[in-house]
Amino acid sequence: MKKNHKERMFFGSTTVGKRGQITIPSEARKAFDIGEGDKILVFGDINHGLGLIKSSKLNSFAAKLFKSFESNEEGEKNDEGS
Repeated sequence: MKKNHKERMFFGSTTVGKRGQITIPSEARKAFDIGEGDKILVFGDINHGLGLIKSSKLNSFAAKLFKSFESNEEGEKNDEGS
């Protein structure tokens, strides 16, 4: 694993198989705590490439995001009542 920046890493390369499958390098799986059976979400941007994230990480982010929406809505209600 080569570190290009404190939080950016290059893990090597992988080859796409006949069925479109890839293998995530073991060092990447260890660094991101990815194990057998974990769900991985795949995002893409035509100009920038693909991104992968463990679904459990996105779930916790979404929960925080929704909680911030609720806090914001409560603040708006309090402002309206003033």
